[in-house]
Amino acid sequence: MRIGHGIDVHRTSHDVTRELWLGLVQIPDGRGLVGHSDADVATHALCDALLGGANLGDLGRHFPDTDLEYANAPSRRLLEATLALVRGAGFRVTSADITIIAERPKLADFMAAMSHELSAVLETVVSVKATTAEGLGALGRVEGIAATAVVLLEEI
Repeated sequence: MRIGHGIDVHRTSHDVTRELWLGLVQIPDGRGLVGHSDADVATHALCDALLGGANLGDLGRHFPDTDLEYANAPSRRLLEATLALVRGAGFRVTSADITIIAERPKLADFMAAMSHELSAVLETVVSVKATTAEGLGALGRVEGIAATAVVLLEEI
């Protein structure tokens, strides 16, 4: 068994047309995040946790922001590619847990959909929850959104 941990943070975009994606779900009431791909911090943290648990480095190593192939890429594509790397290294995912840290938008109505979408890709239960920064720091001022993820991998 292996444990992996991931974290990701992205700034809030000033482009009001940029979509907000979290946990593979579009959040209609939120301002998008700045990033090379769709900037889905929840899925990116999950990818980093998966890669870390399999001792495969991090997301930037496999999908660098200098590679035009991943410009505006949907995070589902990054997650599927990450999962293929993890499986190729001889592991399967037995569980995953994600925490999103955001003041706004409120995410309670989207948690089940995020869990469903992520669980379908990983073929295991992915728990998704959210908290706020209680108004503290950059996250508390709604300058961005962060996420952490923990995964448990098992050798196959």
